[in-house]
Amino acid sequence: MLGQALKKRETILVTTTPHLEGLRIAAYHGVVSGEAIMGTNIFRDIFAGIRDIVGGRSGAYEKALRKAKAIALREMEEEARRLGANAVISVAIGYENISLRDGSGMLMVCASGTAVTIAY
Repeated sequence: MLGQALKKRETILVTTTPHLEGLRIAAYHGVVSGEAIMGTNIFRDIFAGIRDIVGGRSGAYEKALRKAKAIALREMEEEARRLGANAVISVAIGYENISLRDGSGMLMVCASGTAVTIAY
């Protein structure tokens, strides 16, 4: 089933491992990446800070992190597809909180890996 989806280019297999058990990598296309930078809202920041002080979780930040991660992964997959790959191996995801001088902030998520073609 996975082989059929990869043949049709419906799916890009994404994994953090450097190789794929039982599958042969036929070609390496190079490093691909995707980035998402999202502004943080001052009111959300204030309420997140209050929740952090009393030990709660910040649902707004968690939602923003999930959205940024999905965007970064999607962009990485699209770049791999443009290169003719059907998988991305050795994927790493990085997060960074950027504070600006005016007191506002940005959330940055980067995803990168190696685009490959799996033989099936």
